[in-house]
Formats: sequence, structure tokens, C-alpha cells
Amino acid sequence: MDGQLEENERLDDLLAEGLKIIQSPEVFSFSLDAVLLAKFAYVPIRKGSVVDLCAGNGAIPLFLSARTKADITAVELQPRLASMAERSVRLNGLDGRIRIIQDDVKGIADRLGHEKHDTVTCNPPYFPAHELSDRNMLEEVAIARHELTLTLDEAVANASSLLKQGGKAAFVHRPGRLLDIVTAMRNNRLEPKRIRFVYPKAGREANTLLIEGTKDGKPDLKILPPLYVYGENGEYTAEVKEMLYGPDV
Repeated sequence: MDGQLEENERLDDLLAEGLKIIQSPEVFSFSLDAVLLAKFAYVPIRKGSVVDLCAGNGAIPLFLSARTKADITAVELQPRLASMAERSVRLNGLDGRIRIIQDDVKGIADRLGHEKHDTVTCNPPYFPAHELSDRNMLEEVAIARHELTLTLDEAVANASSLLKQGGKAAFVHRPGRLLDIVTAMRNNRLEPKRIRFVYPKAGREANTLLIEGTKDGKPDLKILPPLYVYGENGEYTAEVKEMLYGPDV
């Protein structure tokens, strides 16, 4: 481990996958949204090409590596987060399967290839830049949360440009942006095929949206059963427990 961790970083376990990830409470730690997207997205099982956009510290590529033998490329704009992701990949011995690229999502197909990938996942910034309420927020956190360098439309357009015909793009976002993301998808040849709403617990409003579309697909949208994060006892539901800790918990 010598040399792997930098100042204010820690090593956390991804228990269900038997992997470890470098995180920093002052800069970035992945949230449940990353887990949900990685479990929701279609990925080819044995071979193919997967691209994760807005990769942060690399949680989604690490999660996906347990589900697919395909090549995984992760794109993250911010150098510090890309460094954390790259070191986590090496730490887990996955540098032969996961490639971390520190680059802008905008125009990324020029580097990775237009219309050649099977799956794109993306956990984009959720909030418009004008909603930036804490002007003292760390730059890394602000860029990850707010559309300062990448809008929702740009995220969707660049995801589509990477996908081959019939490829799938999966996003996690907020339910309030449902119409925005559906409009952006259809404007960029991504036909929404699956939607799942995630609720903190039964009786509450949904606070997370999972949506997947197919490049040049035919209209046929399925609304999947709701996912509840917590039960009445305040503990994770069985489905979320399995996502986080594996099937034997």
C-alpha cells in the first residue's frame, strides 16, 4: 500500500465485489447512486467495450468489472479524481481490463471512437450551475455536482456518439429531470427502454431515477418495479443489502 494513498485519502471496501477503492472525504466519495447505476446498466458478459463517463474516483468501472469481462474505459475530467481512480484500478490488479482517461467528456468520441462501443454509463452532474448555492464549495465537488463543465444535454449527446447502433446508454439522475433526460435522449438517437424509480422508503417520493436507452431503438418503454432503499425498520432492504454486501449477507 505504500505510495498508493495520498494526503486525506482512505481505502474503503467494495464488499459485494471483493475490491477496494481509494476515497477522500474532502474531495470525493462515491454515493449509492453509483452502486445503483452499476447494477442497473446492461453490460455484455464476456467481451465488448464499455465506457463510463463522469467516472469520479472510479467506483462504477470497479463495480462493472465484477459483471463483465468486456474492456472498460472510464473518463474523468478532474486530474485528482482520475488519479484516485487509476490507483484504485492498479491496487485491484485490474489495469489490464480498466483504462482511466483524464479528459473532457465533450468530444470524447474523437479519442475513443465514434459508434463503436456496446455500453455507456454516466452519472452526470445533477444540478444546473445557477443552483450553485455554496460558493465556498471545493472546485472538485462543485464540478461533480453542478453543470459547470458538462450539461445534461452534452452528457447524453456524447454518450450517444460513442455507441454503436443497438448499443445501450444508462444514466442515473434526479426524477425532476425526467422529461429533460428523455428529450435529450430522443434528440440524440437514444430511445428510452427501461426506467426505474428509487425511493428512500415506502410512502416517500422517489429521489433517484435510473434510465437506459438503446441507440436507434424502437419505442417500447418498460417501467420497472420500484426500488426501496430502506425498510420500515430503518435498515437497508434486502435488494440494496445484496447490492452493497453480496448475496450471502
